[in-house]
Amino acid sequence: MKLGVFAVLFAQKPLEEALDYIASKGLEAVEIGTGGYPGNAHCKPDELLADAGKLKAFKQAFDSRGLTISALSCHGNPLHPQKAIAQSYHDDFIKTVELAQRLEVPVVVGFSGCPGDHEDAKYPNWPVAPWPNDFQEILAWQWENKVIPYWKETGKFAQERGIKLALELHGGFSVHTPATLLRLRDAVGEVIGANLDPSHMWWQGIDPVQAVHILGRAGAIHHFHAKDTSLDVNNVNKHGVTDMQSYTQMLDRAWQFRSVGYGHDLKTWADIISALRLVGYDYVVSIEHEDGLMSVDEGFSKAVQNLQQVLIKEPVGEMWWV
Repeated sequence: MKLGVFAVLFAQKPLEEALDYIASKGLEAVEIGTGGYPGNAHCKPDELLADAGKLKAFKQAFDSRGLTISALSCHGNPLHPQKAIAQSYHDDFIKTVELAQRLEVPVVVGFSGCPGDHEDAKYPNWPVAPWPNDFQEILAWQWENKVIPYWKETGKFAQERGIKLALELHGGFSVHTPATLLRLRDAVGEVIGANLDPSHMWWQGIDPVQAVHILGRAGAIHHFHAKDTSLDVNNVNKHGVTDMQSYTQMLDRAWQFRSVGYGHDLKTWADIISALRLVGYDYVVSIEHEDGLMSVDEGFSKAVQNLQQVLIKEPVGEMWWV
């Protein structure tokens, strides 16, 4: 495995300065934002697709520092019921797939999106309860008319270009659990896989180790984010895990994102890394830092230090004791 980072946390730094800093920490891979919610501070797909010289220089910035690009990330809602919004996210995603092909980056990360509840809706509708039965009817309509058709078309586009799509399992979107990811994969094909982020499993009550096994046995983990979550039992009892308070309300929230090791101990993270190796995932572990208690530098540095203790990097080799 290689240790990497989702570089949007260094968006205020010029690309080469950010890469120097990342390389100085001993990392080997970088995940780059290309649009959507993460923005495109370090990578402008339109410019790189239009200029071979700029594309070559961009790639050289990584190669010269011994870094690989693990994924291009373009998180958005291409299923948004407002067509102009959906089209913008879709266009960014398609350009990202095209750029990944040109850069020989094997994975594009994004969200599944979430539609509205009918053709004239203005806002997404995320059903999370089976009753009243209206919610089941909405869910069926969304998957049959929006989610599956969109990803069949987009998946075909990516597959023809040799790109795997890693959808992040994230609350608020149609694909948010191992089961919903596998449902879409069954409908679309193996081009669809997970960008598995344990932080989003923990707050939903899903054990990330078991999520690794469920998805990994199906060969459905295309990318991995390393981010932690802490849960406050008293606040969970007060607000539930679907706490709608702003992430800034840290003292009163049911749960919050933390840097690796500050929500769960390193034994838990060692179990996750071991499970990844067990199911055959030996690609990049990409640090994502969204810890409201730590600065960018400190939160990132702590995650690097903690993951370096548990990451499994060398090939297995033969079982000499057997």
